[in-house]
Amino acid sequence: MSSKSEQTRALIIETAMRLFRERGYDGTTMRAIAQEAGVSVGNAYYYFAGKEHLIQGFYDRIAAEHRAAVRDVLDQEGELEARLAGVLTAWLDVATPYHEFAVQFFRNAADPDSPLSPFSQESEHARADAIGVHREVLHGAKTKVPGELRDVLPELMWLAQMGLVLYWIFDRTPGRERSYRLAEHGARLTARGISLARFRVLRPLVHEVHALFTDFLPGMTKALPDPARRAGAPSEERP
Repeated sequence: MSSKSEQTRALIIETAMRLFRERGYDGTTMRAIAQEAGVSVGNAYYYFAGKEHLIQGFYDRIAAEHRAAVRDVLDQEGELEARLAGVLTAWLDVATPYHEFAVQFFRNAADPDSPLSPFSQESEHARADAIGVHREVLHGAKTKVPGELRDVLPELMWLAQMGLVLYWIFDRTPGRERSYRLAEHGARLTARGISLARFRVLRPLVHEVHALFTDFLPGMTKALPDPARRAGAPSEERP
């Protein structure tokens, strides 16, 4: 992609983010974004198939701002609970300006077939980036994590963060105070659970919980074997 194309793409994303915050998601059209960005509507659609795809710019921005915001706590703190609490509260801080915007587009993001979904294929880059933050949380913590769980736990920690995000969207307390309390309590419980996971007898349970999510959550679903094929019988191809 040429430098000019990169600049145009960035301009469209920046303009969309501003209009989403000013007018709301539903109140913003691709035509309005193109007009404000000083490009043709066709040019806007050349870079983005629709405003839903522009949300990936929002996800990427949140991820980048979050990574910068957690740098100090991850560089200085060694206790797992403090590291995780710092990561979760930093996300709430970064997301604060976008709260009303998030409320408006949530009903679209909740659709598993929508590119706005955090579990969609389009969101894979932002999802991997967020999971990478939790991987770093574990890597630098004093708590010893069994090697067999190092790839499993970050995904479960990210899923727990998604629960916090859902609560935050509907939180109407001043300053989202209850969301911050939930982040602190959630970090404490998660840290205790990870500490207990060092016991070999509990590791199969962690794997089972992880398998449950990856088998059934949209976007993380693994291809399951066809029961007929497993039994040795021919299977019919579904339409």
